[in-house]
Amino acid sequence: MSTNHASTPGITKRDRLEGLKRAWYKFSLNKMSIVGLVIVSLILILGVFQPLIAPYPEHAGAYVNFSAANQPPSSQYILGTDTVGRDILSRIFYAFRGALLMGLGVEAFIIPLGTIVGLIAGYWKEKWFSTALMRVTDIFLAVPPLVLALVVSALMRPTLFNSMMAVSIAWWPMYARMIYGMTSSMRNELFVKSAELLGASKFHILFREILPNCLGQIFTKMTLDMGWVILMGASLSFVGLGEQPPTPALGTMVSDGAKYLPDQWWIAIFPSIAIMVIILGFNFLGDGVKDMLTSEE
Repeated sequence: MSTNHASTPGITKRDRLEGLKRAWYKFSLNKMSIVGLVIVSLILILGVFQPLIAPYPEHAGAYVNFSAANQPPSSQYILGTDTVGRDILSRIFYAFRGALLMGLGVEAFIIPLGTIVGLIAGYWKEKWFSTALMRVTDIFLAVPPLVLALVVSALMRPTLFNSMMAVSIAWWPMYARMIYGMTSSMRNELFVKSAELLGASKFHILFREILPNCLGQIFTKMTLDMGWVILMGASLSFVGLGEQPPTPALGTMVSDGAKYLPDQWWIAIFPSIAIMVIILGFNFLGDGVKDMLTSEE
């Protein structure tokens, strides 16, 4: 078990630089991690700067050009056009923004909530309180996340924010259960007992002693989960419970294109490939982060 280094004195700027170099070396040993980093960086660039990069930015909105409808991939339209003449490549670039917002928005909500619940349940001395928190968590875990997200989304107006909330409700228990297990195993460690003997408050023990030792696992799971959260958001869009047309969404694009398979295959296939690339990119990156944060034995 690692010990808390959050407040270790005497760490110089050179020590931090050497630590970063060692972390990068461990990360770069796995070549697929580099591939994942490149993929994620490219998606971030495309998602943020899509008005400057997309060949036809106007196609991301309520645009219609029936004379260019259903065109296969060509030099003019690299990934072809959809049934109303919109460039699929441009719409995928714009859909990356919504996908990234979905992943980041959900992670920003579920990580603090799940972490706080797990810390309190794992450390609190009153067993009935800890048990009550974890039984509530188990109730959420008993329902498949996608099913729960679909039910919650169906009760709300279909928007990007509401789909974020639906996925968050389904996903936070996984973090609570992970942090609960780590906190339960750490609460009897010497550094925690020392802090208790010195009269440290519960807040200090939870957030200055225990939490820093959980950050590596949290960051690794966050990176690995990003792709799957985006996939769940695309699943909600696929059934019409996410972003609404004419806003581009990868799930909606796949759903619309599936009606025209196999003749106009490009309408559904390329957005599907984009979803696959996102998931692979974050999974490869997450593997590298896990290797980077693994303590040397």
